[in-house]
Amino acid sequence: MSSRTVIRGGLVITASDEIHADVLIEDGRIAALAASGTPAAEAWTAERTMDATGKYVIPGGVDAHTHMELPFGGTFASDTFETGTRAAAWGGTTTIVDFAVQSVGHTLREGVDAWHAKAEGNCAIDYGFHMIVSDVNEDTLKEMDLLVEEGVSSFKQFMAYPGVFYSDDGQILRAMQRSAENGGLIMMHAENGIAIDVLVEQALARGETDPRYHGEVRKALLEAEATHRAIRLAQVAGAPLYVVHVSAMEAVAELARARDEGLNVFGETCPQYLFLSTDNLAEPDFEGAKYVCSTPLRPKEHQAKLWQGLRTNDLQVVSTDHCPFCFVGQKELGRGDFSKIPNGLPGVENRMDLLHQAVVDGHISRRRWIEIACATPARMFGMYPKKGTIAPGADADVVIYDPHAEQTLSAETHHMNVDYSAYEGKRLTGRVETVLSRGELVITEREYTGHAGHGVYTPRSTCQYLT
Repeated sequence: MSSRTVIRGGLVITASDEIHADVLIEDGRIAALAASGTPAAEAWTAERTMDATGKYVIPGGVDAHTHMELPFGGTFASDTFETGTRAAAWGGTTTIVDFAVQSVGHTLREGVDAWHAKAEGNCAIDYGFHMIVSDVNEDTLKEMDLLVEEGVSSFKQFMAYPGVFYSDDGQILRAMQRSAENGGLIMMHAENGIAIDVLVEQALARGETDPRYHGEVRKALLEAEATHRAIRLAQVAGAPLYVVHVSAMEAVAELARARDEGLNVFGETCPQYLFLSTDNLAEPDFEGAKYVCSTPLRPKEHQAKLWQGLRTNDLQVVSTDHCPFCFVGQKELGRGDFSKIPNGLPGVENRMDLLHQAVVDGHISRRRWIEIACATPARMFGMYPKKGTIAPGADADVVIYDPHAEQTLSAETHHMNVDYSAYEGKRLTGRVETVLSRGELVITEREYTGHAGHGVYTPRSTCQYLT
């Protein structure tokens, strides 16, 4: 049985266009767009008609950086694939790309299989996987080729966290060389972890144990140095590079320089770096622990340079790095030693709304909002135009967005499985009203109507953003 839905009267916004149009959805895909009120649009008949007058009709968000159920620092991220994808849907995100983890001494295949087992049958929205590569050896490099073929086409390495996820420059170069051959994209956590560990040890020896010291030892210069090193290693390998969670203006400068040289180098930032700062890390009574993530929050003056990078396309994507740990019982593991605070904060539900606030505040345009939150992440990670746009043939991942509704962010009302909000009390203009995932209603006029198991695994092609 064919099922048809028409969304009438909204302002359809994609990365390239804004048009008052009706949208016809058939069998889970976008079938057609036609200017509202025209005979073509008026002729459509459907089982379900939705009125979007005065609202935006936008592609579902693509969050290309989440960590559901991630093991870290002796505990696990508090959102499961079930709770995390439900919260994502509430926030207008209809696709996530999460990180499967290779543990040292294990194969990539074991990591991918473990993440499939966590996610399958549990997700409210569609999902894909990147692969964290912790153990580069000949077998791992061969496995990378196989994963690219089956739709896991991006590989994350860490210059940070010695003894856990860390790769040295030789391992990084080998993986980059392999990705240059197989079409994969290397994603880099760019911080000089060896140097940072020395600074952590010295700070703790001085009795500097509060959360704010997390930000002081993970220096902006050590993010910039690692970013520079990753760029030059990628250049030697002839491989593209995607730097995750860029937070320091000095790192943005390294990316801008490389892009001016014509290199395929890309950068992602996250809402926490655009809206929060070291002021939050310094909150008294251990409250600062809520804001411990890596790369760390920076002093406020870095924010303007991140917004500028998003406007000039030296930064192309805003993802969340959603990795929530409850304040009670998880963040508290680091009382008396900031290095034991689990790194990460919640945000998968807040990204689309915070970036709409950036439109209201004049930082970015409406189309740029959709570009950095939907279209470019889909292109960067091989899912476009199935995801990230509203066009005939695309999956009907569609959000009806009320640009005038006002809301206050709070742990009292959010749907993430965590006991605090990083944006508690922040007032925003704009709110998700209705969300469709492949034509199915997941959020219906601010009510959850989806279910675990609707979301399916989405294999990805290679990067579609290369110059």
